[in-house]
Amino acid sequence: MEDLDLFKEICEAHAPSGREDWLYSIIEDNFKQFGDITISKLNNMYIHKEGKTSSKLMIMSHADEVFLMVKEITKEGFIKFKGLGIDAKSLVGQEVIIHGKENVSGVVALKYDCGYKGKNKVTMEDLYIETGFCTEKLKSFVKIGDYVTLDKKMLELLNGNVSCKSIDNRASISAMYVCAQELKNVNPDLDVYFVCSCQEEVGHRGAKMASYEVKPDIAVAIDVTFDGGILGDGDRENKLGAGPVICIGPNIHTKLRNRIIQTADKYNIPYQVEVEPGNTGTDAWDIQTAEGGIPTLLISIPIKYMHTSVEMVNLKDIKNTGRLLARFIQELKEDELEGLFCF
Repeated sequence: MEDLDLFKEICEAHAPSGREDWLYSIIEDNFKQFGDITISKLNNMYIHKEGKTSSKLMIMSHADEVFLMVKEITKEGFIKFKGLGIDAKSLVGQEVIIHGKENVSGVVALKYDCGYKGKNKVTMEDLYIETGFCTEKLKSFVKIGDYVTLDKKMLELLNGNVSCKSIDNRASISAMYVCAQELKNVNPDLDVYFVCSCQEEVGHRGAKMASYEVKPDIAVAIDVTFDGGILGDGDRENKLGAGPVICIGPNIHTKLRNRIIQTADKYNIPYQVEVEPGNTGTDAWDIQTAEGGIPTLLISIPIKYMHTSVEMVNLKDIKNTGRLLARFIQELKEDELEGLFCF
């Protein structure tokens, strides 16, 4: 993928829920060529590409990542922590950054006797962060409530696959960048708002805020979904490298879903489908019911090992997600909306 450098930079950067602003200088430097940029009071970022009409289309990718928080500094100089969205067993032996007065590197260690007491499950209480500092020195840098994020560099694997932390959801921001590039010299009929939303991992809060601020006629949430291949979620058929995943279910507007499938077929863009009869667990869930109801789509990028430091994605899926959205936006006309919205 031509934009691997950007993808690598935003994946390796740190932006836990509530501190998405730590990421925004990178995004602004890359997206400012596509439109006017504003940041809301609670860290949604909007890139507005002006269209020919007053109708609005919102494309949303959340910017935050899963994280830990410091809950105690022990008298021995270790850090105890609480987690959000991360399975304790995946943390053993991982490198982390504690975002204190200064950034402090650490490693997550398992109590030495944990495996010898008949326990078959690792919990957060069994884990601690070791920094090498004594208690007094550590407390000069770190305090209760400081964020902790996984620290992992991107690794390029075979067949266009890459692994890193925070691919959820920086893969979708990269797809949004591909879309914006494809539309750079296009004057779309609808006003387009590219949104990097805040606090998705703690309840899709940025999606609610953005829906009321932008008031779009149509919205598309881009997120990741579980791979269903070897060692993946056996209840799904998603495969890395087989294209973006178009969601089907009550959270998704039927006619818009059919329309984007037609677009994919027309331009020979590979895609997959995924059935979700209930809560999609994404920004799409909250967008749909905001502002009296917003016709919404969910396009997902399949990944492996979600919410770990070694999340894996295929670069072709990112590129094809961006291409599909660009073609969908390019062909959509304001005078079609009334017909699309009628059941």
